[in-house]
Amino acid sequence: MLYQFLHVVTMLPSIVGAFCQLKPVSSAVSNRRISGSSLTESATNKLEPSVHVVKEFPPPIPPLKNNFYLLRHGQSTANLAGIISSARILATTTNHGLTLLGIEQARNSAVQLIDRISNDLNAEEALTPSTKQVYFYSSPFARARETAEQCIKGLQNNDEVRVKVESLGLNVNEQIQLHDGLMERYFGRLDGKELATYAYVWPVDMFLNTHTAFDVESVAAVSSRMRQCLLDIDSHHAEGGNHIVLASHADVLQITQVYAAGLDNVGMFSQYRFGNGEIRTMKRSVDSLPKPQPLQPPKRGEFAT
Repeated sequence: MLYQFLHVVTMLPSIVGAFCQLKPVSSAVSNRRISGSSLTESATNKLEPSVHVVKEFPPPIPPLKNNFYLLRHGQSTANLAGIISSARILATTTNHGLTLLGIEQARNSAVQLIDRISNDLNAEEALTPSTKQVYFYSSPFARARETAEQCIKGLQNNDEVRVKVESLGLNVNEQIQLHDGLMERYFGRLDGKELATYAYVWPVDMFLNTHTAFDVESVAAVSSRMRQCLLDIDSHHAEGGNHIVLASHADVLQITQVYAAGLDNVGMFSQYRFGNGEIRTMKRSVDSLPKPQPLQPPKRGEFAT
């Protein structure tokens, strides 16, 4: 596996040349799914029409009125099997849901969440007074939906966490709103393949954020839809000051955190990895990012989508 990874890195110029041409144009889960808004000046992926192909990176994310928290799903059956899981049909099935460990990770994420909200409530630089309202939005993929559900259960059923929720005066809204903008990054012809094939994509991301090698969704396309997703959700809570949890997937959240923070090269996102069930506050400065980790080939059960 390591040999494969190093071989791909040494072959970057030829990979970019050959593949980087743009292609032609419980808790309650809401029954209504919000579709991702169409991106302007974009074509569509030849394998999956719902996935956009964009020619340039989007502008910076403007200031937002609400507080956002990025929650990666717990370990899924696809993680355990060591395969890439990004097919859009998964948005309407229960396939690739959480393992027992994943359920535990998702429920324990409530501890992280309450600590991060508490920190935000105590922050002097908060621009908008908190409404003390907590909302959950999720990718429609089963592993993300189930993670949001388990996090809410953790807020309600963990005695220590529940005491903190009450002491902070928070109101946790139990209905989870599904949003297509939070779907997994689409991996095209690599979908269903072993995790080692991420090494065919991530190194190229660092050099060209619009590439669609193997018909993958580009970093620029993910950034564009996440920008629109954030603006959609923020405008829906126009009063501001809410605490909004986004349950999604590794690449999507890693791209979002560095894009929102203003990192010069968003294609370096793979060096800022989320663990299963990890939650981070979405902050707006590069200084807020964790220390980058050198890119390594993914291992079975780790860093999968």
